Amino acid sequence: MFKPRTLNGVVAIAAVAALALAGCSAGNGGSSDNSGGVDASKATSAADFGGMDALVAAAKKEGTLNVIALPDDWANYGKIIAAFKAKYGLTVNSANPNGSSADEIKAADDNKGQDTAPDVFDLGAAVALANTAKFAPYKVANWGDIPDGNKEPTGLWVNDYTGSMSIGYNSNKYPKPTSLDDLLKPDYKGAVAINGDPTQAGAAFAAVGLATVQSGGTLDNFQPGIDYFAKLNKAGNFLTVDPTPATIASGETGVVFDWSYNNLAAAATVPGWKVTTLPGTAYISYYNQAINLDAPHPAAARLWEEFVYSPEVQNLFLASGAYPVTIDAMTKAGTVDQSALDTVGALPEQRVTPTTAQTDAANALLSKNWAAAIGQ
Repeated sequence: MFKPRTLNGVVAIAAVAALALAGCSAGNGGSSDNSGGVDASKATSAADFGGMDALVAAAKKEGTLNVIALPDDWANYGKIIAAFKAKYGLTVNSANPNGSSADEIKAADDNKGQDTAPDVFDLGAAVALANTAKFAPYKVANWGDIPDGNKEPTGLWVNDYTGSMSIGYNSNKYPKPTSLDDLLKPDYKGAVAINGDPTQAGAAFAAVGLATVQSGGTLDNFQPGIDYFAKLNKAGNFLTVDPTPATIASGETGVVFDWSYNNLAAAATVPGWKVTTLPGTAYISYYNQAINLDAPHPAAARLWEEFVYSPEVQNLFLASGAYPVTIDAMTKAGTVDQSALDTVGALPEQRVTPTTAQTDAANALLSKNWAAAIGQ
């Protein structure tokens, strides 16, 4: 699946190619010797550095980490980045925070060999699966806490968090939708948005997936979901505006298909914004961490991965309303934030998530049929 950030991917791609990240340290092209004769770009675990202390030292020597497409209000990334800086003292350059997964890969290609290239990615499944040749394998220290089904065996990509596809709505203006058919009614004229283009953005892709299974289809064929949005568009209810916190607050996007943690974040700040999950089958999909094979700060990239999978950060995902990939291991070990878990609640029991083959097939189908379905 694709990355679902909040701005249009086409615009963001153009912007990120020219972006110069402030304060970058001298780059190493992803191949320098950082500490004790260790080539950080080839390290597949902290053990290759001689342990965590040596990895931290190598990362501090680089002094910088480049991240991309991580909005502060997305899954608690603002707090996560701040915590990383406070703990390790590295400069963190955050490029194009509202970009899509496709933007992340484009930035890596456009800035290859430069200090401005992203060190790490946070990607939807389709983009991650299509670009594994660009990733460096790495296994974090608590590799065993991550279920086998949530990681590539060598660590090229690893699931980090998920949510359930939900509908947020301005309850001061619109009734609570209880089915897809409700959203076809005149009550929702020009109001219903998805988070980006489903050929570029993961949340939008997931919205079509949810519409597919809620329409009686299966993830083997996303056409029922495409057909649903075609009907929504024909009814005059589909709004081709990418929702952002600003458009939600202003009322421009009054009904939004998005991940539960994003809609919950909006509900915490926008009066009248409520969140609902449609009865029946829920749609979930994990996002994926990956290290840029050509990361200009390869030790810092690996330290970031260790940090992301620590209980501290996994609990920060949970506090945002996202479900961290190590939640079962943390629950067993007693390190889970039980208060946050009680607030978020369990994932829906009746849920689906696409396989690699289903994701690839859906991506191809969307590329072929989406634009025509919504009249673009």
